[in-house]
Amino acid sequence: MRKHSLIERIRLFGRSGIDVLAVLGRSTLFLFHVLFGRGGIGGGFGLLVKQLHAVGVMSLVIIVVSGIFIGMVLALQGFNILSSYGSEQAVGQMVALTLLRELGPVVTALLFAGRAGSALTAEIGNMKSTEQLSSLEMIGVDPLKYIVAPRLWAGFISLPLLAVIFSVVGIWGGSWVAVDWLGVYDGSYWANMQNSVTFNGDVLKGVIKSIAFAFVVTWIAVFQGYDCEPTSEGISRATTKTVVYASLAVLGLDFILTALMFGDF
Repeated sequence: MRKHSLIERIRLFGRSGIDVLAVLGRSTLFLFHVLFGRGGIGGGFGLLVKQLHAVGVMSLVIIVVSGIFIGMVLALQGFNILSSYGSEQAVGQMVALTLLRELGPVVTALLFAGRAGSALTAEIGNMKSTEQLSSLEMIGVDPLKYIVAPRLWAGFISLPLLAVIFSVVGIWGGSWVAVDWLGVYDGSYWANMQNSVTFNGDVLKGVIKSIAFAFVVTWIAVFQGYDCEPTSEGISRATTKTVVYASLAVLGLDFILTALMFGDF
């Protein structure tokens, strides 16, 4: 009995592994066709701008509000920790480096996955369930070119810009708490930040992280929508998968990129 149970577990494990590899293969081919297929983005620049507004501009509110509050919390916690060592004037340096290197790209990607990524999956999945994608194929229009590609490129462009905005407003939020509330000298807050933050060492690496996150999150979102079961339950499951898979991918990729960029190897 125990032997049969062990064999069954091995069989199920093998089947799960094959399913994962199959999904990875389909998603890779899907991405290849979207990026390198014939004709580029269907609908031209106008459709890309429309999608930039949908996934980028419409995400500004949650990005700005979250950035301000996270910057304020960082300044408050940083001041409490640094003041015990007599280094409270370095709170600006701590806020800037934390946001630019880590929290700016990561939190923006997580918020983007929850807000824009889930919306992309649901939108494409709904088009599939109502046979809009099939109708386009019947009249000779490639849905990857006219439906998927503009949304994919809009996500690639929007997320890095949103990450920069998140970091900037977070630094401002930190200055409001540190300078206006806790009494840190205004000149020290900005001077220490200016002296410690470098473009190549901090800003550029944060931008590279956000570009990598944009690629992964948007890829997962559009693929889950295109590959989902054309039912309401299938769309719901695909939307959930987008948020879960994208969040895990961002956190795992963040560790790898941080180790490569800042680890002493």
